[in-house]
Amino acid sequence: MPDDIIPSTNPVAEVPEEVLIEDEAKPTKPQVVNQGQVLIDLESMIKSHITTLENSKGELSKLKDMLNGIFENDQTYRDHEEKAKEAAKVKSITKMELLKRPEAGDASEKIKELTQNIKDLDGALSDYLREYQRMSGQTEIEFDDGEVREIVYTARLIKKSSR
Repeated sequence: MPDDIIPSTNPVAEVPEEVLIEDEAKPTKPQVVNQGQVLIDLESMIKSHITTLENSKGELSKLKDMLNGIFENDQTYRDHEEKAKEAAKVKSITKMELLKRPEAGDASEKIKELTQNIKDLDGALSDYLREYQRMSGQTEIEFDDGEVREIVYTARLIKKSSR
């Protein structure tokens, strides 16, 4: 058993209840930290971080609205925006006409199919990597050419009601 782990009083628990952490101020005196308290502190940090993110997003939205108001109140900008909208309409009509051509339509359809295929392959690769890491315990894969790639995951937090 490693020197830095104290066995849990709960034999069912997979994670030790208490963990020794070296005190940086006094490296010779280890400090016992209750894992439950660490988990509570981590959850608190996550909630605080989310609150900060939401507040920052709200402030960003207000600033964007203010900037858009400045643009909308400028006659020169509104004139240019109107001309740009007209040009975009003409461009869109031209694009639709070009997509009616057989070669453009075929290419467009192939792009959609290939994009979906790539999305499916990425999903399968993610599943394969998760299983490889679970079975092997490895977080890296070395390819035949000697290139080493690391398996990484990105965690996101979404509202439960949106699932």
